[in-house]
Amino acid sequence: MSSPSPRGFRSRTAAWGIKDDADDFTVVLSEVPAVASAVFTQSRFVGPSVTLGRESMATGTARGVVVIARNANVATGAEGMANAMEVRATVAKAAGIPPEELLIASTGVIGRQYPMDRVRSGLAELKWPLPAVDLAAAAKAIMTTDTVAKHVALPCGAATVGAIAKGVGMIEPNMATLLVFFFTDAQLDQPVLDQIFRRVVDRTFNALSIDTDTSTSDTAAILANGLAGPVDEAEFEVVLYQAALQLVRRIASDGEGASKLIEVRVVGARDDAQAKRVGKTVVNSPLVKTAVHGADPNWGRVAMAIGKCEDDLDIDPANVAIRFGDVETYPTPATDEVLAAATAHLKGSEIVITIELGIAAGEFTVYGCDLTDGYIRINADYTT
Repeated sequence: MSSPSPRGFRSRTAAWGIKDDADDFTVVLSEVPAVASAVFTQSRFVGPSVTLGRESMATGTARGVVVIARNANVATGAEGMANAMEVRATVAKAAGIPPEELLIASTGVIGRQYPMDRVRSGLAELKWPLPAVDLAAAAKAIMTTDTVAKHVALPCGAATVGAIAKGVGMIEPNMATLLVFFFTDAQLDQPVLDQIFRRVVDRTFNALSIDTDTSTSDTAAILANGLAGPVDEAEFEVVLYQAALQLVRRIASDGEGASKLIEVRVVGARDDAQAKRVGKTVVNSPLVKTAVHGADPNWGRVAMAIGKCEDDLDIDPANVAIRFGDVETYPTPATDEVLAAATAHLKGSEIVITIELGIAAGEFTVYGCDLTDGYIRINADYTT
């Protein structure tokens, strides 16, 4: 049985030969005006897509997104900006909408110009109107080193929340995330949509890290065209969170070279911000990541990572507890039986590390993956 799709959205993908024969272009458009919200990377080295996206989203409305994969169009100067504007303007003209209502995103190798001869040829072959939205095809077309396409669609009353995402490396979101686009036919006021979206992003995509590196192209956006009518706002936030979390877990599981998903749950913190800080420090530790990869119950590496939060003076080792799965390894004496049970958990494909700080009621969960020789090989050979 196929997944539902939000009403009033159309899409097309194509292969322009930017790097290989796979689809590397996608456009998703709403048939009617839509309210929108977006967050972008805070990197100081962004490309034209992010610059144009910030300008477009200032109105809180958008009609669609266009994505070019396998070329980031970052550090490409005035020529790169002109090329991005040409792509956006050409697609917008064909769709009969103002260019400013079309978000453009780009992902891939940094520092290379679009092959505009191929891009222009591809744009000339686009057929309008577009067919009904195909989230699976769109998700596949925005992949770079991803091994699986990441898409989701969930019901919300009479409406549907659908989304596509890409990302497996260069992921340590900073007020934004990878590339992820949500499309819904729910009807919400733009200020409400914006508040809900930002809360959900903070608890999902901003809780994700693969390798501590923040992308130059991170863009997360949501378009709501209202064709399904009003929805309960609280229910919508729950569904949006569920959809986002599904994508986050798939991204972490598909991290470059990854063999295991890592979930770090921090509880008993001074506040949620402290819990997030501690969790990110643990999930980003190469020593923790490699221990997880090797199913080594070396809880001392987790303790070491917690200790790196040197400004958090209220963290007292005497009040801390560390667990792998349900197995407490600290302060419980690490007997052979305890270590064997922890090892058994670490041999799984989804690893949960729980840290109790014993301070107050703050909590946060972060997501990541193990570190393998596959990550090194992928990134050593990335541009070649």
